[in-house]
Amino acid sequence: MIQGQEFRLHERLAADTISLGRSKLCEILLMNDQAWPWVILVPAVAGIREIYELNPEQQHLLLRESSALSRGMMAVFGGDKMNVAALGNMVPQLHLHHIVRFEGDPAWPGPVWGKQPPVPYDEGRLAKVKQALVPVLSELGVA
Repeated sequence: MIQGQEFRLHERLAADTISLGRSKLCEILLMNDQAWPWVILVPAVAGIREIYELNPEQQHLLLRESSALSRGMMAVFGGDKMNVAALGNMVPQLHLHHIVRFEGDPAWPGPVWGKQPPVPYDEGRLAKVKQALVPVLSELGVA
């Protein structure tokens, strides 16, 4: 953490996602695009752009949270591949994308970025996805 800074979620992440709560380390966000099961972990540490900038305890916690999220999302959504990425080209704040992929999905086997315009969740579909993620969020310590 940079002295004097308080953690704030990057405005692009705030605009493109739906909050699912907070774990011990991370803000947990659902990408507002129903094309893919897509959750983002954002370590709630001010001024961090890269994983190596986290202290060793935070690095280990991020790996544990990412692994638990990945395992849970694959169990819930039954995908063929879990993509985990920390790109940061458009949003410099450290964040890890967790995207369940399916052979034959609209972007398979390429990346999801820029493949098609996002399809925002409607209330019914959002409620179903949130309900499906309850056990995963519980494992991450989100009430």
